[in-house]
Amino acid sequence: MDEALLRTLTPTVISVLVRRGADFAAAEDAVQDALVEAVRGWSDDPPRDAKGWLVTVAWRKFLDSVRADTSRRHREERVEGEPPPGPGEAVDDTLRLYFLCAHPSLTPASAVALTLRAVGGLTTRQIARAYLVPEATMAQRISRAKRTVSGVRFHEPGDVAMVLRVLYLVFNEGYSGDVDLAAEAIRLTRQLAARTSHEEVAGLLALMLLHHARRPARTGPNGGLVPLAEQDRGLWDTRLIAEGVDVLQAALARDRLGEFQAQAAVAALHADAQAAEETDWVQIVEWYDELVRLTGSPVAGLNRAVAVGEADGARAGLAALAGIDPDLPRYTAVAAYLHERDGDPVTAARLYADAARSAASLPERDHLTRQAARLNARPRG
Repeated sequence: MDEALLRTLTPTVISVLVRRGADFAAAEDAVQDALVEAVRGWSDDPPRDAKGWLVTVAWRKFLDSVRADTSRRHREERVEGEPPPGPGEAVDDTLRLYFLCAHPSLTPASAVALTLRAVGGLTTRQIARAYLVPEATMAQRISRAKRTVSGVRFHEPGDVAMVLRVLYLVFNEGYSGDVDLAAEAIRLTRQLAARTSHEEVAGLLALMLLHHARRPARTGPNGGLVPLAEQDRGLWDTRLIAEGVDVLQAALARDRLGEFQAQAAVAALHADAQAAEETDWVQIVEWYDELVRLTGSPVAGLNRAVAVGEADGARAGLAALAGIDPDLPRYTAVAAYLHERDGDPVTAARLYADAARSAASLPERDHLTRQAARLNARPRG
């Protein structure tokens, strides 16, 4: 049984049912039921036409559901005639499905869950395990999301930027449960890129590939966080880096710069350096200037301060940091790093300890705690 094929076909089959008259929520439920049957039966006798089989079974599931609900008999009359087996329609509405699942009326958490289930083809159990919540909780979240978008017309135009933010949220979850969400986000972004020539879709795909290429070096043997400057670059995936750079260059050639392309350009410059000391920090500062101009993001400003500190010295980095909101996550950790670079280990140790107390994850907290301990252990002259 080819689980990857099933997940790839899921949004296409949902689209077919919607075109035949099913509302989105009912179509999604019917396809999930069909996927359960496929998982149970395909290992023994997989069909020659997988898409046609799923469409046929899902449509029958939908009709059974309509017929069982006496309050919707008028709907039954509208859809009573069952089309011939097979996909039939040649129109691919998968792109619209991406837009629907990232509808602005949904919360980010609901949009992520609905995208993973309707576009990604994951089960509710898989999504719940990935996000470390009870399955019942995730089922309720998905049900509420489907009710929220139930009145949205399937052909309404969507917002690519919303879709990209949802996919990036998925990517940044990394790996947990039995699903590699970073790899899943890359798969879904590849699928989106195949259906649109939007340069920011390509930019996000490049950014994901370049970040994912460094994944094997991000943690040490004991699971501890390894900063970029200390990573074993021999562990980086050069194939993914090359692909990411190619995708980025094609996007930049369209001369319509966006935030994901700018972020990918920074990642490409890091990937291009054979050693940390060879990093082209001057160019990285220039790309962060573009990113701040495009987005006004304080996070981009914070990262720019680090880059300025590397390109022009710690004092310049601290000056750039002075204009950033000190309540921003990672601000204190950045300040600690720059103060250490500026030759002030006492202040740096105190700031590392402060940053550890507010760290967003256990690996980050442990890393910052070790940095503070390292500086505190130095003899004071």
